[in-house]
This record gives sequence, C-alpha cells and structure tokens, in this order.
Amino acid sequence: MQSHHYISSAILDLEIIEDILVNRKKLALSEEAESNIKKSRIYLNKKITESDTPVYGINTGFGALCNVKISSGKLTELQENLVKSHACGTGDKVNKDIVRLMLLLKIQSLSYGNSGVALETVLRLIDFYNLDILPVVYEQGSLGASGDLAPLAHLALPLIGEGEVYFEDKIISGSELLKIQNWEALKLQSKEGLALLNGTQFMSAHGVYALLKSFKLSYLADLIGSISIDAFDCNLSPFDELVHLARPHRGQIKTAERIRKFLDDSQIAKSEKDNVQDPYSFRCIPQVHGASKDTLSFVRKTIKTEINSVTDNPNIFIEKDKIISGGNFHGQPLALALDYLAIAMAELANISERRTYQLVSGLRGLPAFLVENPGLNSGFMIPQYTAASIVSQNKQLAVPASVDSIVSSNGQEDHVSMGANSATKLLKVVENLNSVLAIELFNASQAMHFREPAKTSVILSEVLAGFRKVVPVLHTDVTMAPHIQASRRYLNNFNFTENIFD
Repeated sequence: MQSHHYISSAILDLEIIEDILVNRKKLALSEEAESNIKKSRIYLNKKITESDTPVYGINTGFGALCNVKISSGKLTELQENLVKSHACGTGDKVNKDIVRLMLLLKIQSLSYGNSGVALETVLRLIDFYNLDILPVVYEQGSLGASGDLAPLAHLALPLIGEGEVYFEDKIISGSELLKIQNWEALKLQSKEGLALLNGTQFMSAHGVYALLKSFKLSYLADLIGSISIDAFDCNLSPFDELVHLARPHRGQIKTAERIRKFLDDSQIAKSEKDNVQDPYSFRCIPQVHGASKDTLSFVRKTIKTEINSVTDNPNIFIEKDKIISGGNFHGQPLALALDYLAIAMAELANISERRTYQLVSGLRGLPAFLVENPGLNSGFMIPQYTAASIVSQNKQLAVPASVDSIVSSNGQEDHVSMGANSATKLLKVVENLNSVLAIELFNASQAMHFREPAKTSVILSEVLAGFRKVVPVLHTDVTMAPHIQASRRYLNNFNFTENIFD
C-alpha cells in the first residue's frame, strides 16, 4: 500500500522532501490544512459580498493596474486572464523533478489558509502531483519578485484546461488532459489566479533540488579528496583535531573529522614522509571544504524558512480580520542564498581541479600524467584540461545575479531579486561540480595503482574496488570520455550509508 505525506503545518525539511521523492509518497491534506483552506475561502467570499472596497488582486487589476476596479461579475474572467497573460515562459523546459517540487511547495504554501483559494483548487494540484501529471514549465521569464510569475503561470495553466503537461511520458495539451481524466476545467474564483502565480516556488524548488545534490557532492568531495591525499602521499598532521579546535568553524571541524575517519587505518597515511608540507589543495581541505559546508548550512536554513512560508499576495488574516497587500513574494532572501551556494559549490570544484593537477604533475613518485610510458602515451594529461575548462565556466556562473535589478510593470515593481537567474545557473554549477569530482576520482584511482602494494584504508579500498568495476586502471591510451561519463554515473548512484545532511 502506497504511503502518504500529509500536508499540514508540520515543518518541511530536506530529509522529509527526500523521503517523499525517493519513496514516491502520495500527498494528502491533513484535517488541519483542509480546515484552514475552507475557512480562508469562506472569509474572503464574505468580505467580497459585504464590502465594495477595492482590495488588490481580488477586485482590482494587477501590478501597475492596481487602481483599476473590477466588477464582481468579472472576477473569474479577471483571474483566468491573469494566468493566461502571465504565461510568457521561454527557454529550456524545466527538469521534471523540479516541476514536481514546484507542485509540492505550492500546495504546502496554499495549505496555511492565508491565500483564500478554494479547496477544490488545492485538491486538483494534489491530483496532479499524485498522478505524476507535470505541467510544462520554462526556465526563463521570472524576475524573482511579484513571485515567479511566468513559471507559476505555466504551472497553473492546466488547471483551467490551458498549457501543456507531461502525461505518461509524452506532452499533451491541458484541454486533452481534461478529456482523458474526465475532469472539468476549474473556474478560478476571486484571488485564486493571483495566489497561484504569486509565490517563490520556482526559485525555492530549484534551491531544494540543488541542496539535495550539493549535500551529496560535499560528502563526495571529502571522500574523493581523502583518496587523493593518499594518492599524493600527504601528511596527516594538518587534519589533527587540535588544529581545527583552535579555529572552530563547524564545517572545518566536520571536514577534518571525516578525513580522519576515511584515512583511519591507511598504511600510506601512517607511513613516514619525505615531504614536510603539502600543497594547499590537500593541506587546506578542511578549511576550504568546511567553508562550503557552512554555506550549505546557511542556505538550508533560508530555504527551510521559505518553503514553510506563505509567499503569495495579498495575505488573509482571519483572526485579525485583515487582508494585507505586502511583499512576501519578493525573492531577495532566496536570490542571495542561491548565489552564495553557487560560489560555495564552485569552490569545491576549484580545489578539486587543483588536486587533479598535482596528481598528473609527475611528483611524489608518480609518473608524469599517471601513465606507464609517458610520451608514447598522453595518459591523464587532458582530463585535467577538461576539469580546468569546467571550473573556469563555474567562475563565470558564480557571478551573482542578485546584485542586478531592472524596473518592470511601469515602475510599480521597481526592484526585483533576479533570483530565478540565480536558481537556474546554480544547477549548472552543481552539475559541473559533479563532473570535476568525477575527473578527480578517475585520476586518484589511477594514481593509487602506482602506490601498490602499499595499502590505503579499508573504507577507501572498498570505494576504489567498486569504482574500478566501472572505471578500470588504464595501461595505455584509450578514449577517455566514456570513462569520465562512467565516473559521473558512479557518483550519481553512490550508496550513502550515513546521514549526509548532518
């Protein structure tokens, strides 16, 4: 029997979302959430019938048209016009996993009872999620303020029989979907279109997706860095706990602790060294990887707050008898956090590439370019070129989008976060990090071959044994790209046996 996750006021966090996604849990509303949604809609309907006062987005136009009053008979048309006119997305289609997260996070945000949507609307969104009917959403179009208007419009279009969806591995129209499912198109009531479009679910879904991958890659950077430490015959003294307690950044302490664990019973690590010091890319792994871990913790806190918040506008507060037009849709907290995460992940790639460079340099008893007959064979010369190319691209992608702004809506929306651009380029940085770490592992595995018969730790020996089943030690030149791809797949499918979110 399929298990369910009940949408309620309970806090969503990365572990919960990972559990929902990995175990493909269905969504359902708790009694509390259902009651909150119903009360909010009843309150809003009452307000509209009892008062003729203009309330932004409910019986007025939108953006710079906020002072245009709309008659009560036109409110459904107003909301549906909003959804259709704002569906201006372009560029690549958004990854299905991220669209799935957008649905989950939009449902969560609407469940608090501050948005005024009809219960039927939230239940239809839950149907989309549970049946894996995913609206087609595009990467470009959001300024990251007034919410992610364009992408969320595409998310909402199929509710009214418009737009397109992924259905059973093909793309069909929203109107075709209604016929297949024998559904009626929803008639959006007052404020519903605005509640669906205002919000930060495009940015926050990208943030969650990137965080889930980044925590895994952060762990793998420590693991692969540890293999490289032995491959380069490095000293263990820089990882002594005393060093890090003297400068007690949490991420630094955690990284050093992990490396000591990974190398605990390594013969190579414990052997007497000729070299007194090692290059920074090895010696300073705790300081560099640790700083990225601290960034991950900060971004996780920001994203956690965001995905457990109400981010549409205006907000309904029944107990205070207020409907307030504010700015909770503004993506500035996310824009800054996502830019910060891109910088932190780019740095993990930077230091990884430096370790790869050292491994192929013909130092510490290793042959030049990690091949038995250098000259006749180029060996591992060019994988380092590839890594260098990728980290250079990351430097360009790590330039913050959040320092930019551009005036829109005839001057009404005169400062925007550009967080959607922060979000989409972050994904490329994370994918690039995956490739750079895959190249480092490819090189480190080859370098460890030249340390034999000296042994590394049991943990790292098991990792290398598993890796070499898919990426062998090379003795002559071969086409390298398939091995790099196999290394990427190995990292993507890595079996984590401990809590990587700690």
